[in-house]
Amino acid sequence: MIGLLNLGSLVLGLMAWILPVINLMSYKKHEYKNWTILLVLSLSACAISLMFQIFYHYHLVKSEDWSALMDITGVVVLAAAVLLGFTIILNALTLIVYRNKTANY
Repeated sequence: MIGLLNLGSLVLGLMAWILPVINLMSYKKHEYKNWTILLVLSLSACAISLMFQIFYHYHLVKSEDWSALMDITGVVVLAAAVLLGFTIILNALTLIVYRNKTANY
């Protein structure tokens, strides 16, 4: 059951990147209706993904699995930084692209 936290974190992290890409791809199709919903969903998926990693670390601390905790902490910190950074960049790009288009409607 606890292993599903890592899988869920991975799936939600991918969603956090895919949703802004969908937003940017639909820009050319003149579909401006759902871009804010997808932006919020992307940021929420990123936050929940990071929360799953915090829960997994909490589980390792509670079970006193110090060697596993020491092995994965560096990689998890790097992955979390990359996930958060790219999610912010992609959503900021979406905001910049849609900023002028929605002002006209």
